[in-house]
Amino acid sequence: MQQHKVQGQRNLHPRLDTFRMLCGGKKSYLAAAVCVITLTSMVTLSYLQLQRHSHLPKIIQEGSRCRGKITNSTITALKDNRTFIISPYFDDRESKVTRVIGIVHHEDVKQLYCWFCCQPDGKMYVSKAKIDVHSDRFGFPYGAADIVCLEPNNCEPTHVSIHQSPHGNTDQLPRFEIKNRKAETFSVDFTVCISAMFGNYNNVLQFIQSMEMYKILGVQKVVIYKNNCSHLMEKVLKFYMEEGTVEIIPWPINSHLKVSSKWHFMQDGTHIGYYGQITALNDCIYRNMQRSKFVVLIDADEIILPLKHPDWMTMMSSLQEQNPGTGIFLFENHIFPETISTHVFNISSWNTVPGVNILQHVHREPDRKDVINPRKMIIDPRKVIQTSVHSVLHAYGNSVNVPVDVALIYHCRVPLQGNLPRESLIRDTTLWRYNLSLIMNVNKVLYQTIL
Repeated sequence: MQQHKVQGQRNLHPRLDTFRMLCGGKKSYLAAAVCVITLTSMVTLSYLQLQRHSHLPKIIQEGSRCRGKITNSTITALKDNRTFIISPYFDDRESKVTRVIGIVHHEDVKQLYCWFCCQPDGKMYVSKAKIDVHSDRFGFPYGAADIVCLEPNNCEPTHVSIHQSPHGNTDQLPRFEIKNRKAETFSVDFTVCISAMFGNYNNVLQFIQSMEMYKILGVQKVVIYKNNCSHLMEKVLKFYMEEGTVEIIPWPINSHLKVSSKWHFMQDGTHIGYYGQITALNDCIYRNMQRSKFVVLIDADEIILPLKHPDWMTMMSSLQEQNPGTGIFLFENHIFPETISTHVFNISSWNTVPGVNILQHVHREPDRKDVINPRKMIIDPRKVIQTSVHSVLHAYGNSVNVPVDVALIYHCRVPLQGNLPRESLIRDTTLWRYNLSLIMNVNKVLYQTIL
């Protein structure tokens, strides 16, 4: 009886038999070395298998119905108040996973679980999540994170709950709809992602000018992560929403975290930089992954100006032809200081509107020695895994820096080189090529909203 038991154990542990054969014979330095290496390999292999299997979905309930309140909030805090869920997205580019865009404390959040409910059989599956905090935190304790879970093979869950434990009561957990589950055909060519609008934003004239320039250049959709803005700006946003151009994503991040208006940590007790801009940008990419051919990551005071082409589609077709397999195109940022004006295009009706008139600012700062101009991007969203503000962190395929003689970013703002005399600036009137259409379109918006 005992013999059968031992035999059974051997059959269950073939690596153990190998180990005994190697380590149970004559003692020698060679045998000892082989023994140690083999044992180490066996332990490592077993650990890796254990880790791999620990992430596989496991059934924890059968025959139940999906419970838990479905939430439509943009930012949802979990009970630990260290994890904030933005939205889950189906991602089958490598394996069948749910990728949840979130914000986590980079040290305090160690384990999370995805709870999937499969219909119509009512089986509840739990997967241990891989928590991938993005590398660009810039010193802040909280950062953008991908919470990634393998999905069950035999169902396509429509909702998921995120929990700190593989056990508990599903009734108490908020459920989130898994977006991108259904394949869509591209409804637009270009979507601009703007994050985040905050600080009682009131640069109304420049915002309208940027919006109308985007439309002239070929944009059909602008997604804005809005924290707050002025009452006047609300009227303008309402106009663009009713027109179908703008989609507003509420972004009440300061209800959950101490936010900084700076991009890097200042040791001031804040939790996350620049109103969680990086998280919003990543969410915007996944949100538009199946409905937009290109996604443009810029701010409302930035316009990618083509120098050799009339619009973005012509420019991007040319760039893709020259750079096959490339999904990320980076454009150099150039400052057009709002402190240096021309008297051309001094339109009297615009003077009553708060904000900058970009047509009057056509002098740009020269490049600074030993300072690299930051870049913003036009991307193929299906080729991006994680992005930062000025570069992509993880992607499929190549990135390319677009030469400044092809296009540059017109960025009208306070100067970075404020002490330069006017004659040291470069006069660049590329923007004026669009002046007739721009003035007519801006007037139309102003008369329907403010004037």
